[in-house]
Amino acid sequence: MELPREACMMRIFTSERARGKHRALFEDIVRMARDEGLAGATVLRGPMGFGSSSHIHNANILDLSSNLPLVIELVDTEDKLRAFARAIEDTKDIGLVTLEKIEVLHPG
Repeated sequence: MELPREACMMRIFTSERARGKHRALFEDIVRMARDEGLAGATVLRGPMGFGSSSHIHNANILDLSSNLPLVIELVDTEDKLRAFARAIEDTKDIGLVTLEKIEVLHPG
């Protein structure tokens, strides 16, 4: 798929333990994005973070059952990302969702 030079990136914040229908939530979202034909998706694992609860989650060698923050980045046109956001808006365990305009310098 050819991305236009002016595109958008959506970030979906969640956590490692968040569950989707049959697997981890981040896996469900990435698979759904692929099925919807979005241009790309990447899941980033954060060593530390907090959200609306203000509870800090961090990577600690003593805590092997950590629940670290995840950010799912999706790239495509604004229209397709807004439609995707509507499709997942009732999904449990999704935190903050952001959308920003980006300039595609190399389509990959």
